Amino acid sequence: MPLSESTVLISEVGPRDGLQSVKSVMPTAAKCAWIDALHAAGLREIEIGSFVPARRLPQMADVADVVRHALALPGWTVMALVPNLQGAEAALATGVHKLTLPVSASEAHSLANVRKTRADMLAELRRIVALRDAQAPAVRIEVGLSTAFGCTLQGPVPEDEVLRLAEAAAAAGVDEVGLSDTTGMAQPAQVRRLFTRLGAALGERAGAAHLHNTRGLGLANCLAAYEAGVRTFDSSQAGLGGCPYAPGASGNVVTEDLVFMFEAMGIATGVDLEALLAARAPLRAGLPGEPLYGMLPEAGLPLGFTYADGRLPRTPSIPRQAAA
Repeated sequence: MPLSESTVLISEVGPRDGLQSVKSVMPTAAKCAWIDALHAAGLREIEIGSFVPARRLPQMADVADVVRHALALPGWTVMALVPNLQGAEAALATGVHKLTLPVSASEAHSLANVRKTRADMLAELRRIVALRDAQAPAVRIEVGLSTAFGCTLQGPVPEDEVLRLAEAAAAAGVDEVGLSDTTGMAQPAQVRRLFTRLGAALGERAGAAHLHNTRGLGLANCLAAYEAGVRTFDSSQAGLGGCPYAPGASGNVVTEDLVFMFEAMGIATGVDLEALLAARAPLRAGLPGEPLYGMLPEAGLPLGFTYADGRLPRTPSIPRQAAA
């Protein structure tokens, strides 16, 4: 359903993008407890994990079990990343609602990340679409164009190449094509320009903004994408994440900070910030010692804060200086 000017969808990617980027392996029970807390906070789309060989990403070895747990929770979209046809077959067998595929705008990153050229990935994408159409036509397929704003292996990625690849992915039959700042190289003017071009080229099939905070521009880039018409935003609780195959990439946009920005602007997310902050507890319990990021968790909700729909927080806000 198209989202209005005053509504956005926050797609939580921490259980996949976040957990694949830390050395620790979160126990399955802890993942499930964290996912329960994210659902209770009102998030309505979540990337549970990736269907990849456990030898490559041991953090994802239990992905099928975690997907089955998430599917038992009502009223949200359970999504999984699949890099190839084999992963798509395994994901569809679990009953996921949505597949996301990483197609890189950078040839160097494509070879490092999925060991395929961009042309090879487009061919794989067509095979996955055919599989979906035959076995599970209700499942949506999203392509996130990795390194769309620059690559630490290749350097700048020409915008015309990004748009040609986006159009080729749409022609292959996917439902959405979004843009990913995999390496954290984007800046607001570039984000606004490229998403404006994507919307003009793909119309309703222009998809999500997946932006990193590597250089501190994550929220500014999200706002620029919103101004360009984007209404779905990927983010990760506590800013967990990065790309293990892009040297120097780190730091997804913090879900807590992103939700606060939009709600404070009068743009509804459907997420309860107090419950979202509480969801950091099971995350911390499952990853003891792992640094968790975010400005809102440190500062708290400001005095006088109201949600976009006019609701007030359940607990009074305390100025940071008074709490100290």
